Amino acid sequence: MNVIPDQQIIVFARDDDYFFGVLHSRAHEVWSLRMGTSLEDRPRYTPTTCFETFPFPRPTDEQRDEIGAAAKALDDLRRAWLDPPDADEATLKKRTLTNLYNQRPTWLDNAHARLDRAVWAAYGWPEPPAETDDETILTRLLALNLERAGESDIARR
Repeated sequence: MNVIPDQQIIVFARDDDYFFGVLHSRAHEVWSLRMGTSLEDRPRYTPTTCFETFPFPRPTDEQRDEIGAAAKALDDLRRAWLDPPDADEATLKKRTLTNLYNQRPTWLDNAHARLDRAVWAAYGWPEPPAETDDETILTRLLALNLERAGESDIARR
């Protein structure tokens, strides 16, 4: 099968579960939906506004490991759902991430909740992720973004 990627494809060449986890957290989702652009009625992830401006947490080694473990568990669960053993071709065609997230089974919500708790801990945010509204997330991330931009300015002097 020949695959020709579209010019809009975005690839992050990393092999660590921590990085994958932060990018799949609710914090990054909320940031991306606000900072990205739109194409017709769909959100569009743009590296310059969504990724380059996103203030990653600065975790301890233990927090990094927990985010990585939660991310790996999420990825393992999704892969098992997408490609179950002995599934026929018709079943596999219906097993897409879009269909999975539209169904949003409890096990998927639980895996995301674990990941978000780990990311929240790395940011040092006090309340559980489920109790944090989008505006609070954005306010906190913007404050971090601005703080780190100030750190960069100081470092350049």
